[in-house]
Amino acid sequence: MFRVTREIHFCYGHRLLNYDGKCRHLHGHNGRAVIVLEAQALDELGMVVDFSQIKRIVGGWIDESLDHKMILHSDDPALPSLRQQGEPVFVVDVNPTAENISKLIFDYAKGQGFPVVEVTLWETENSHATYSGDRN
Repeated sequence: MFRVTREIHFCYGHRLLNYDGKCRHLHGHNGRAVIVLEAQALDELGMVVDFSQIKRIVGGWIDESLDHKMILHSDDPALPSLRQQGEPVFVVDVNPTAENISKLIFDYAKGQGFPVVEVTLWETENSHATYSGDRN
């Protein structure tokens, strides 16, 4: 089995609904998504996937959709005000935890045809969450 990893750095803000801690307030992170891809065999160039393709497609989507955006739950009461002020938001139907954001990136990469096996989102230098999809 061959495995490659691509890291993509981006900045985002969020807050957690129904949470009794500091993260219930709007705040931001300098995130690092670590995307891991696997293949049984290499392509004709001797690669699992060209790193530049991961950067262009997945990194491009992260840059366009998540970078410097507030990632908020669709029920977040701050959403109407932020939209009215023209602030950039990315709306999700789940609490925007590191776990759910790593799954969001995983699902996008998988949907683009990449052989992704896991995505780890480093929220801080000490804290990260990993989503590895269905192992079956």
